[in-house]
Amino acid sequence: MTRYYFDIRDDAGLWPDEEGLDFDTQQEAEVEAAQSLAGLAKEFASIRQDVAVEVRTDIERVFQAAFIFDRSTTKQ
Repeated sequence: MTRYYFDIRDDAGLWPDEEGLDFDTQQEAEVEAAQSLAGLAKEFASIRQDVAVEVRTDIERVFQAAFIFDRSTTKQ
C-alpha cells in the first residue's frame, strides 16, 4: 500500500496535502484525483480559474490532473 498526497495548485499558489490517502494501486489514486478535480472545477468554474491536483508519494511526484479554463476569443 502506498500513501499518495493530493496537493492543490491554483492561481493563488500551492496548497499541500499534509495527510494523504493510502491506495493499493496508482489507478485508485488517479480515480481519487479525478473525482477531487471534478469537485474543484465546479467550485472554480464561476471565477474561471485553472486548478490542478498534483499527486506525489513520499518519494516522488507521480502525476498531475488539471482543469484548464481556456477562454474563446469569440463571444456567443
